[in-house]
Amino acid sequence: MEINGIAHMFVTAANFARSREFYGKLLPFLGMKAVMDGDGFYYCVGGRTAFGVRCGDSAHAGERFVQERVGLHHVCFRARERSDVDTLHDFLTTLGAVIVHPPEEAPWAPGYYSVLFEDPDGIRLEMNHVPGRGLLTDNAAKG
Repeated sequence: MEINGIAHMFVTAANFARSREFYGKLLPFLGMKAVMDGDGFYYCVGGRTAFGVRCGDSAHAGERFVQERVGLHHVCFRARERSDVDTLHDFLTTLGAVIVHPPEEAPWAPGYYSVLFEDPDGIRLEMNHVPGRGLLTDNAAKG
């Protein structure tokens, strides 16, 4: 058996209204379309990716994401073009998003270029560009 990618990802928001406003701008900017938008639930699809935000339990209201805690580390969207990373960075500055690092090259794969930022709860999000298929080739996936 071999999987066919990741079907969807969800994050849980401490303040759903604040996160819904953020993701309601970010995800459409990335070319994703809302397919479900209801009370405490926002779900978008596009670019062979689905991403959703859910309202957290009120017992955790006001908490912030801690990247080094057990669980999610970060989510990375893959750009089609290197310039898309720069375009997203410019858009994020208009949102007032926390930029962890502006567009930069990194050693994770040949040509790796990315921007790292946070959502309103401090969940780390990244967009990267790697020329060609990068490490996501059939040979690399099979080890």
